[in-house]
Amino acid sequence: MGDKRAGLVYGFAAYGMWGLFPLYWPLLEPAGAGEILAHRMVWSLVVVAALLLVLRRWAWIGELIRQPRRLALVAVAAATVSVNWGMYIWAVNAGHVVETSLGYFINPLVTIALAVLVLHERLRPVQWAAVGIGCLAVCVLAVGYGRPPWIALVLAFSFGAYGLVKKKIAMGGLESLAAETSVQFLPALGFLLVLGGRGDATFASHGAGHASLLALAGFVTAVPLVCFGMSANRLPLSTLGLLQYLAPVFQFLIGVLHFHETMSGEQWAGFLLVWAALVLLTGDALRTARRSRTQLARARAAASAAAVPTADFPEETAGTA
Repeated sequence: MGDKRAGLVYGFAAYGMWGLFPLYWPLLEPAGAGEILAHRMVWSLVVVAALLLVLRRWAWIGELIRQPRRLALVAVAAATVSVNWGMYIWAVNAGHVVETSLGYFINPLVTIALAVLVLHERLRPVQWAAVGIGCLAVCVLAVGYGRPPWIALVLAFSFGAYGLVKKKIAMGGLESLAAETSVQFLPALGFLLVLGGRGDATFASHGAGHASLLALAGFVTAVPLVCFGMSANRLPLSTLGLLQYLAPVFQFLIGVLHFHETMSGEQWAGFLLVWAALVLLTGDALRTARRSRTQLARARAAASAAAVPTADFPEETAGTA
């Protein structure tokens, strides 16, 4: 029980921090999205490298270097997460917080669609229904926004592709982030040097407080990931699946209540359809997880019963003194 309680605390901390990101990125203005993204990449590597040094977890580097295919996948993961981070930072600071929350609401539906298209997985009827409702929601939202919800779609598909690649890489959270930010580091540093050379960088020209906030982007990136890893080691996947909705819920509430973004009737209808699809998807996932646990318990019970040794003496003498 102690491990599960701790897992919930770490899970709430991870998804809560991710959900509060829309309050952090505006603090980094007047830096543009590109400068913020580059600082996030550079300082994330610094923070993660320090954590790995403290934990003495370096053995994976030699193994990774000897596997060109995994290195290529790390580069792809770094590219997709760069698109995701950059779009998210720009969208938040441009006043599209609600639409960013939509991206992470529909991400589970996009992940399922990618599983069918890329991995050729078979879907259950409820999953097909959820994906269909999600497609309908996108159409309704396109009417509400007067355009396709492209910010949400870019966030959902980039993060879905990122998750797909990370599944193939099969590395721990900290190790994976270290590898990805190692790929990002030199381009990001080069961008910052060019920006500084042109006199367009804000890191050194807007005071120590602004510079500290930009550097803090690495810490802000790494800490939720560490909490997520500690939560994932203590909680079943079904519980983590429910916790993941905390982040877009917080983002949505921040967009509506804090930034006062307006919602048309069509937009509300689209979000309601997305939430209905997620209810279907979550209910199906919980039923499937419960069924799998029941089947596993029965299999273990049957295996235990089959493993009980029988007496090697005649039945009529069993139990006699």
